[in-house]
This record gives sequence, structure tokens and C-alpha cells, in this order.
Amino acid sequence: MAPKKSIRAHKTLAGWLLIAPAFLCFVIFLLIPAVMAVGMSFTSYNGFTQMRFNGLDNYIRLFQDTYFLQSLGNICLYVVMYVPSVIILSFLLAVLLNQAVPGIRVFRVLFYLPCLTSTVASSMVWKWLMNPQGGLLNNILTALGLPACTWLNDSRTAMMSIVIICVWSTLASNIMIYLSALQNVPPAVYESASMDGASKFRQVWQITLPLVAPTTFFVLTMALIGAFQVFDQIYVLTSGGPAHATTVPMYSIYTNAFNESQLGYACAQAMVLFLMILVVTLVQQHFNKESLL
Repeated sequence: MAPKKSIRAHKTLAGWLLIAPAFLCFVIFLLIPAVMAVGMSFTSYNGFTQMRFNGLDNYIRLFQDTYFLQSLGNICLYVVMYVPSVIILSFLLAVLLNQAVPGIRVFRVLFYLPCLTSTVASSMVWKWLMNPQGGLLNNILTALGLPACTWLNDSRTAMMSIVIICVWSTLASNIMIYLSALQNVPPAVYESASMDGASKFRQVWQITLPLVAPTTFFVLTMALIGAFQVFDQIYVLTSGGPAHATTVPMYSIYTNAFNESQLGYACAQAMVLFLMILVVTLVQQHFNKESLL
């Protein structure tokens, strides 16, 4: 018995030693800053002077801040447009890329390229493409006899333009996740369905979708979390404009923390954003468990 306990203890120690670097990084760079942010949200800290406790003043101010309330509405609009679009397109494109046709690997590589591109670099390219005067997209629209679009320069179309760019930039990773799930579906299932006379559409609807449901839940969860944290494209392309039409909580947090030196207030905004993400994720998990039952 002693040797077995010794071997088990050595294995346990080896396991802890292996995860120690990652665990230390998690504690130092994630857990401690998160705890500090919670504490700072109850202060008037500006990054320079000593922290002063101000109770719930920051949270009361949040619900009186017109721009922050507008950012909450903007992020809800963004989530409603972005999440269904990226999931549906990722799934459909993954189904197409899963077909056994000559040269399909080349298309898989091409579809994955946006994932390797820097967000800032690709955003600058999209800014040129969506230029109202001489941009490639408007040139295509006018060539087709359609009216030109103001894209990022109009408050009515700016958020839609951001959604298009973000969907394009995140499609690649989601397609690869779906593709790996699709390749684990037994081909015999489709062969049996074909013998029973099921069309391709029915096979996708009644076989593929149920079998990749866990993958869909994972993609949906990651898409929701990523959507609430969108920042890069908005910072590069619109800076929250025009007329605050693309101001989202992450951009508002950044502005208050680094431009206005209101770190305490920014931390309070971050806590509200965290609670929103937490509630949405918990609700999603609840409905996913019910669907599995």
C-alpha cells in the first residue's frame, strides 16, 4: 500500500507543478486585478491621488449617465445583429467546406486567413473599403445601379457596418470549430438517410443540426461573451461615433479609465458589464440543459 500511496503522491505533486505556472499567471494577471476592480468600483480613484471610498456613488451615477445607458442599448443591438449572423453563417459555410470535392482544402485555407489577420490592420482595410467617397463597396453598388451607402459615417448604418466587419473577422474560427464537429459525424448516418429518401436539406436539418448541438452551444456562448466585449473595431473605425451610435460599454470603460482618469467609475461600469455577461450566460446554460433533457 505504501508504494501505491507514494506513486499517487508523486503524480499529484507532478500535476500541481505542471499547472503551477498557468495558475500563477491566472492569479496575478486575472484574479487579483478582478478583485481590485471590484474594490475600486466603490472609490473615486483617478489613478493619481489616494483612493477614497464613496460607497454606491459610482453605481448611482451609472444610471444617470445618458451616454452609458446609450452604450447598453447599442451593445444589445449589436448582440442581436451579430450573434445570429455569425452562428448561421459559420454553420452553413462549415457544411459547404465539409463536402468531399476537389480543391476543398484550398477553400478551407482561404476561409481561415481572416483569423490570422491583425484586427487593427483588417479594420483599416475595411475603413478604406467603406469610404463613402471612392470606397470599393460604394463603387460596386453604383456599378450595379444601387445608391451609395455612407456606412461608418452615418448613425443609422454605422452599427450595421461594425457588425459586418466583426462577423467577417470571427467567421474563420467558428467555421473551424463547426468543421471539426461535422467531421466527427459518422458517414453511415447520412448514407442511411439517403437510402430512406431524405433530401440534403432534411439531412442537415434533422441529422446535422442535432448532432452538432453541443458545438452550437459552445459557439453561441463564446459569440455572446465576445459580442459584449467588442472594442477593437469600434476604437479603430468610429471611436464610438457618429453621435455615439457605436459607443459600447467596453469603449465607455476605456474612455473613462484612460482619457478621463476616472478609474473608479470605469470599474463600476466594468462590474455592470460583467453582470450582464454572467446573467446572459446563466440563462443560456439553463435553456441548454432543458433542451438536452
